[in-house]
Amino acid sequence: MRAFVLRARAAPTDSRRLREGVGQAAHTEILAHSLMNALFVAQSHRDDVTVYLVLESTQDYSRTVAFVADDIRDLGGFHEQALLDRIASALDVSQGMGKEQTRTVAPGITVSTLSFEKLVQDLANDYQLYIMDKKGEPIQDVDFPDNPCFLLTDHIPMPKKSFNSLKRLGAEKISLGPKMLFASQCVVLIHNALDIQGV
Repeated sequence: MRAFVLRARAAPTDSRRLREGVGQAAHTEILAHSLMNALFVAQSHRDDVTVYLVLESTQDYSRTVAFVADDIRDLGGFHEQALLDRIASALDVSQGMGKEQTRTVAPGITVSTLSFEKLVQDLANDYQLYIMDKKGEPIQDVDFPDNPCFLLTDHIPMPKKSFNSLKRLGAEKISLGPKMLFASQCVVLIHNALDIQGV
């Protein structure tokens, strides 16, 4: 099983603001683009992939919206608007939730009031964690295990203190090249590297 975690530090947990954030400072379109590239291939979708979108611009708790490819029945399409609508509906479902609670949104889609830190701690029990870093090991040189989990961010870089806690969880740094890429571009390159390896 492959997993992707997109830490969207600027993404609002209010569904109206999420929709209004497309092309604005929050760049909420990054969520849809990353989700699209993680779940879909030409004329089909990928199996054995889970995507976690962690939205952190909030008045109470971060929201983690999880998409489990094997269990999803219908996303309403794979264009940007359809995917943002699915994320927005998950945020509406999450209204009034307490800390670290989970609700089902639709088959294969859940929303939780989990922080990025708590989510990653949980995932570290089942996955080998990888974080993007230009100084990391080139991805083509990495021998990936069966359960890799890749940690990405939106346009706001990961805080330095996060790197220390991720290192304690065994996260390894990997590089996709010398240029800073969009999270959605990273997803494509990661999938390709794993496809070539047959993981």
